[in-house]
Amino acid sequence: MTLRSTLLRFTVLVFLAGVVVACQKNKSDFLPKPTGFNRLDLPPHQYQSLTEDHPYTFEYSKAAIVQKDTHSRAEPHWIILYYPKLDTRIQFTYKPVKNDPRRLQNMMADAARLAFHHDKKAYSIADKVMTTKAGKKVIIFELEGEVPSHYQFFVTDTTNHYLRGVVYLKTATRNDSLRPVIDYMKADCNHLLETLKWKNN
Repeated sequence: MTLRSTLLRFTVLVFLAGVVVACQKNKSDFLPKPTGFNRLDLPPHQYQSLTEDHPYTFEYSKAAIVQKDTHSRAEPHWIILYYPKLDTRIQFTYKPVKNDPRRLQNMMADAARLAFHHDKKAYSIADKVMTTKAGKKVIIFELEGEVPSHYQFFVTDTTNHYLRGVVYLKTATRNDSLRPVIDYMKADCNHLLETLKWKNN
């Protein structure tokens, strides 16, 4: 099913639901309370330096724990920042560019492919370029919809280093219920990228 047909079905369902609610309102003055969402106590934005031995370093949240990526295909210098209170994580995949333009092109294409892999459930995928204060160019993918990852990015110096980050939430659910967490994680990612530094080979 295409994204367009999914949106059409959603629009029709919303319209029909509105008709039903309007009919019920004529029969009774009773209106159910709108669904509420649990209040989230988000940790304060406080940061510390990454001290592990990797080709990169940055400042990350004090609410996060650095974990080694134990996936069977994980490569050296792949890490996870895990937020226990939010049950949320940022997965980092690092690859050396080896001064190989074709290798870099394949990695960037792969990042885009993985982001747009969610197009069946995402009703919006936006890509943009962010320039950090240090002049680094970051490609960001923002996804809206019932997807496990709403924020992805990659950054490279085009010759030696390539780093991709993906924010994974606990559940793939409505954006309005997770919006505070999504915005919180975006702020942390932006700080992380602003403080990112490459180490010499």
